Amino acid sequence: MNIAHRIAAALLLVCGLMQPQSQFTVICAGGTFPDPIYQNWIISFETRIPGAPMMYRAVGSERAIQELKTRAVDFAASDYPPAGQVQDELGVCLIPTLVGAAVPVYNIPNLSVNLRFTPDVLADIYLGKITRWNDPRIAGLNRKASLPAQMITVVHRSDGSGTSYVWTEFLSQASSHWKNAIGASPMPSWPVGQGAQGNEGIATFVSRTPFSVGYVEFIYALRAHLEYGWVKNPAGAFVQATIDSITAAASTARPKDGGRISIVNAPGRDAYPVASFTWFLVPLKIESEEKRQRLSEFLDWALTKGQREVAALGYVPLPQAVAEQERTNLTKLWK
Repeated sequence: MNIAHRIAAALLLVCGLMQPQSQFTVICAGGTFPDPIYQNWIISFETRIPGAPMMYRAVGSERAIQELKTRAVDFAASDYPPAGQVQDELGVCLIPTLVGAAVPVYNIPNLSVNLRFTPDVLADIYLGKITRWNDPRIAGLNRKASLPAQMITVVHRSDGSGTSYVWTEFLSQASSHWKNAIGASPMPSWPVGQGAQGNEGIATFVSRTPFSVGYVEFIYALRAHLEYGWVKNPAGAFVQATIDSITAAASTARPKDGGRISIVNAPGRDAYPVASFTWFLVPLKIESEEKRQRLSEFLDWALTKGQREVAALGYVPLPQAVAEQERTNLTKLWK
């Protein structure tokens, strides 16, 4: 190494030593649905606002809440709002971040039309009451479809999941039998079907299994190029999940509710009926002032510039009024 190279190397070493080194990482665990956008947010945020690193682990909503209980993570992300008592035990504030939707995906070879489903038909498929694709109740909704007599392979989540919570909330509203026997839950006792881990697990299972049906978040159906059905909403219209139909459901939320209310079966002819907000669960008490500051910067960024990146990845941003209300709430979070 010549003298010039030695001087350059020494300068680089000195400059490296002079750079402030972060002593911590802000860690979040959460659902698989928002994983792609949250990973994208972290990269964009750290590029624009340098500081302590952020990390997101997609472990499922239920496990994330358990990790937050033990403070194994700094905050969590969930696709369903924990019950009030659980929120009190966790000591958290719920901050909505995105709007999602659960869609019925299926794999029927050589089918040339998109299927239509009513809520009660979906409930009875998951109850095991409808077992074949050519059942009269499915055929009656899809007269142009040549449906096979094949048995339906039902697929559900094997892990605790916010997507499962939204799906079973929808089924509970469709079927009194489902509501009374099973109910809305992130990890219900499924009457029939085979389990798969995460949204990606169900998407992979359905894509590889002819004559199967499952449910995944909208973005995973798009990414896996799966067929997904039109679902009848309370206004009597069959609606397919799209950016516009999910936005129509989200637009029914009131800003003062902060996106905490359910938008399953939201009113409106154009609203997709199996839509939901997803949330960050942020502790009301964080001992480290540095972590509070870094997390505050990230949350504010997510509610502003982060929302502009949402649609590009196939997600639905928060209604502007909800995002603005949450920014106001953030200013009071740790005061």
